[in-house]
Amino acid sequence: MTDERDTDWDAPGKPRKPTIIGIGAQKAGTTWLSQMLAQHPKIWMPPFKEVQFFSHRFVEEHRQWLPWHFGRARQNLGKRWAARGEAVPQGLVEYLDRVTRGPMFTEDWYKQVFSPAPPGSRPMDISPEYSTIPDEGVDFVRDFLPRAQFIYILRHPVDRVISQMKMHMARRKQVPKGAKPWLDLLDDPALYNRGNYAEYLPRWQARFGPDRLLVLPFGRIGSDPDKLLAEVENFLGLPPFRYRSSGRKVFAARDDLSAPGEVREVLREKLAPQFDYLERAFPAEFNAQLR
Repeated sequence: MTDERDTDWDAPGKPRKPTIIGIGAQKAGTTWLSQMLAQHPKIWMPPFKEVQFFSHRFVEEHRQWLPWHFGRARQNLGKRWAARGEAVPQGLVEYLDRVTRGPMFTEDWYKQVFSPAPPGSRPMDISPEYSTIPDEGVDFVRDFLPRAQFIYILRHPVDRVISQMKMHMARRKQVPKGAKPWLDLLDDPALYNRGNYAEYLPRWQARFGPDRLLVLPFGRIGSDPDKLLAEVENFLGLPPFRYRSSGRKVFAARDDLSAPGEVREVLREKLAPQFDYLERAFPAEFNAQLR
């Protein structure tokens, strides 16, 4: 993320809209992308990932957990500074007060979130839940952000769901024995919603051409991260930059969390419509790079 030391939190910044938006998918490398692009001197992002403005506005069930999301983000930021043996700068404290304690998720609030962005930089918001907003939400984004560019990373459908299942188990400190704990999760619709490429991606492509929407395969993060970042820079019109730790995994899976083959087989059948869509929509080379 943007190093909080590099931002003049006391500068009288004007409210701004972001011009770079990461819209998904969940468990498809958006955290890696945010950590890489936040290093670029021409990009600025808030001191927390996922502003969630559009998902709050258009996906009602997301509103239930967003207060927790911002509370946790603020706690984690405090822990980062404490780990360095430093106090959070007063200007940053005041900024966090403004964006977490007043009226939230209004248009004015969203623009205030990006007001500390230095002149000449491009504000960035990466919130993978944006990929799930309905048609009217994508229309709103198109009208509200007429100059923004969008990045959508797709991951192999089975791998993406299994990664989400691992996150679910890790948060609950579960150590599954055998296939049953995995199979018990397979009826949860939340596992599939954020990877519903067949329904969601065409909504964005119908409103944004290739000059505004870049679709990338997840596997390239592991196989050639620097070349992938160079493609992103070219898409965004940014000068080349040497990124730190581009080959490092952001969320390495626990060694004791490995989905049995039986689970993968069931998921492959459940997700058949996603595979059919990907085969129709993208060339074989792209699909080979999804994992």
